[in-house]
Amino acid sequence: MDKVAHLLASKLLKISAINLQPDNSFIWANGWNAPMYTDMRKTLSYPPLRTFIKVELVRLIMEHFGDVEGIAGVATGAIAYSAMVADELGVPYAYVRTKPKDHGLENLIEGNFKPGCKVVIINDLITNGSRSLRVARTLADAGCEVIGIVAMLDFGFNDAADRFEELGISVKSLSNYTQLLDEALAQGVIVPADIVAFREWHDDPESWTPGDNDNE
Repeated sequence: MDKVAHLLASKLLKISAINLQPDNSFIWANGWNAPMYTDMRKTLSYPPLRTFIKVELVRLIMEHFGDVEGIAGVATGAIAYSAMVADELGVPYAYVRTKPKDHGLENLIEGNFKPGCKVVIINDLITNGSRSLRVARTLADAGCEVIGIVAMLDFGFNDAADRFEELGISVKSLSNYTQLLDEALAQGVIVPADIVAFREWHDDPESWTPGDNDNE
């Protein structure tokens, strides 16, 4: 729903869970320069927003993946929300690491699903899709059936969409990159001239650097 998407984007901007800096980029964990940085964990400190996100994730899952039998969270950003959603739905829960822990049983999956369990993965963000795909493969290797992925925010990169399509995994999100920029303009967080930088980054995030565009 566009109304929910724009409302969530607005709320994220207002609490600075998303920071936009087209002229002073951030370095992401994957090494990309980016004109924005997101920290969705901040939403956990705001009870009304936390409840809003939980309720909307549940709604999204029931609308598109009503036969869900288990919820898996992507570590670490989605652990809290995926646990809340699983509790609301009354289904088994686990979270999945993107690499084994370095002690004990070296688990990738923290929790337990029965073989054949129909699982929905919850992630906070979808960027290049690598984390979500690793989690999906881990669950499939454990005998689960991954029926979908839901996220709070999807950046909508073509490479990620292609990878999900190749595996036949349906992805749904509460908000996306375009709706986020619309709200940022509406709030005056960015100005129309800044859109050039954000579009150029979105088209080629791996090689983009600040100053690639001319906002004069």
